[in-house]
Amino acid sequence: MIGSHDPIRHLRYLRQSLSQDNESIGFFISAGCPLSVAMPDDLWPLIPDVANLSRHINKVLCEHKEYVKLLEEIKKAGKNAENVEDILSFLRALLSVAKGGEVRGLKEVDLLRLQNLICAEIVKKLNVTLPDQNTPYHSLGNWIKSIDRKIAIEIFTTNYDLLTEQALEDLEIPYFDGFVGARRSFFDLRAVEDNLIPSHWSRLWKIHGSINWSQEIVDGQRKVFRSSEVRERAAVDEGSHLIYPSHLKYEESRKMPYLALVDQLTRFIRRKSSFLILCGYSFNDGHINDAIVNALRANPTAMVLGLMYDKFHISTSDGDELLRYPEAVRLASGQHNLNIWTYDRAIIGTNLGIWFKGISDDELDKDLLEFIHVAVDHEGKSILGNEVRLGDFAKFSFFLKRMIGSRGGAHG
Repeated sequence: MIGSHDPIRHLRYLRQSLSQDNESIGFFISAGCPLSVAMPDDLWPLIPDVANLSRHINKVLCEHKEYVKLLEEIKKAGKNAENVEDILSFLRALLSVAKGGEVRGLKEVDLLRLQNLICAEIVKKLNVTLPDQNTPYHSLGNWIKSIDRKIAIEIFTTNYDLLTEQALEDLEIPYFDGFVGARRSFFDLRAVEDNLIPSHWSRLWKIHGSINWSQEIVDGQRKVFRSSEVRERAAVDEGSHLIYPSHLKYEESRKMPYLALVDQLTRFIRRKSSFLILCGYSFNDGHINDAIVNALRANPTAMVLGLMYDKFHISTSDGDELLRYPEAVRLASGQHNLNIWTYDRAIIGTNLGIWFKGISDDELDKDLLEFIHVAVDHEGKSILGNEVRLGDFAKFSFFLKRMIGSRGGAHG
């Protein structure tokens, strides 16, 4: 028999955890977050999800014979030709063995050109700006700047876009992203690993790269740079946009941002009483999952909370119910300090339960009651349980906004 979780109790715990100014608090912003930005119907979404981005790129490049050949080879290898990150990962694996020759019928120069074409299309779709300063990203930023913290907020993201940067800069929130310099900013590994950064600066760690990063060969060595302007197209010999597929590893790993930033994620979780909130993350990245879970196992005082979009199950056309996030469920069911909240169910302390509001002092917790909904069926009839929809980044950012200056919030 399935148990239950009291949403008042756990929302109160979340509010209290976020109110600490002397503990390590972090946010992990992933692919689902840009979908929460309100836009006119004909312009939504501001940025497509990975599936729709992949379909767009496959459509745009469908008449490019080398790209068609690449997709054929991906399918032969049993890989997913409908996922742009898998495509880039496969392409770059071919590049690593195609030096001065060809592999699977594709020459090195063809692979370099394809890499730049794919990244250029990604840049076109992701090089956008937030429509105003009333977005979920700005709400997160306003919460960050609402109090002087003894320990800086850390934001990790697998997104390539510049939406987080825009919101922080709109609100004049100082932050450090691992790069220093003005003309052609370079990655400062020592500053990242040794935390040589002003304590009042927030941290922004872009684990999968960014549309304004590039990798170039300088004096025979690969260097990573960040620019203030985004190049839409890079020539074959100019160096590529540094957009990392989720499971690509580099031979110069200690000099490259990818593993340095994954290490930073691990270091963060291993701090005493650290609290990391995952937003828009579906647990589809095995390397990130391993980093999170291994760090949690090493530090029982840490807590990671995954706020998951939509309900626990997804209904099929046959009437069956499947887990919407099977990997998240598997991991949270075996790790006591990894909790996941979907709209209608949660796994807390490895225990699965529905949301069910019991007896509580409603007047005391009136600010929390607006985040608890009665679960209803398709006909609008009440059914057992409640819903907590913080897995919608817009709803969660509104939760943060309500905390600013509130009795139980940032100035509590």
